[in-house]
Amino acid sequence: MTVDHHGRLSAATREAVREAAAAAQAGELVVYPTETVYGLGADALDADAVGRVFELKGRDRDDPLSLGVGSVSAAQRHLRPTERTLAFMRAFLPGPITVVAERGPSVPDGLTGGRDRVGVRVPDHPIAIALLRATGPLTATSANVSGTGSVVRVGDLDGRIRAGVSAIVDGGETGGVESTVVDPEHGVIHRRGAMASAIEAWLADPPV
Repeated sequence: MTVDHHGRLSAATREAVREAAAAAQAGELVVYPTETVYGLGADALDADAVGRVFELKGRDRDDPLSLGVGSVSAAQRHLRPTERTLAFMRAFLPGPITVVAERGPSVPDGLTGGRDRVGVRVPDHPIAIALLRATGPLTATSANVSGTGSVVRVGDLDGRIRAGVSAIVDGGETGGVESTVVDPEHGVIHRRGAMASAIEAWLADPPV
């Protein structure tokens, strides 16, 4: 068992997280679980590492990647959120949501395809949180070859992905429902996924 009913990681899982963190900090790619699907992680502030994620997935460089962080306060260090966006983040994160906001100067152009906004994830998963707190921002994109289905079990990882990463943290089967992508500042849902109805309700009547 990787996580007990109190959310504590097993010794083996803690060691796997340490190995993955060391790999990511060395500029290598890793696979990690979230509450939605398995993610492909690399140092999101390292343009070269980000480029390797695009290459491994076969993803168009104009199709931006999201930024994964371990807390809302960590996200603030890499964003320029408005009060409305910050209120939304505090209401819904950690959770299966990608929040689109203005990026800060630390976020490389390669991550966003040159756009001034970036998607941010704070996963509601103890393994992902432990990893992100150890590494700082990682790419938060599904651990699949572009155009193929998302991965909810390590055993379903494509051979190309397996061969291209230096560490895989197995957290068992994940939830499977993709995150909802939302821009709270402009009240726009770009992709409906988990918690979409609750998000729509908040956007219709925000408490700020």
